[in-house]
Amino acid sequence: MNQNPSVFVVQEMPNHDIAAAMKFGDLKVLLPATAQIAFSTAPTIRTLKRKLMEFSDKDFLLLTGDPVAIGLACSIAAFYNGGRFKVLKWDRRERLYIPIVLDTTEKGERHE
Repeated sequence: MNQNPSVFVVQEMPNHDIAAAMKFGDLKVLLPATAQIAFSTAPTIRTLKRKLMEFSDKDFLLLTGDPVAIGLACSIAAFYNGGRFKVLKWDRRERLYIPIVLDTTEKGERHE
């Protein structure tokens, strides 16, 4: 099992500089830029499940690419990690990534 945090880049974006995300962990691309999710979701789901199987609290998702792929990656990461996952959000003004912790179980915060 890998001890270093990973930053899972949902879909490769050749013209985007994501080097600043490397400070959060090793970059791992989940889907190539050419992936066509709309035509057949099953292969994409299989790929994401295989690549995110060991997703844990130390890891991040970098939400790039097709919105459908982003939704699937978030869902699968949460499934494998007890409803929790972290994302990196780009702050244009500060020009840096901000980590955001998400817990779909609502165990951390409760809003009525």
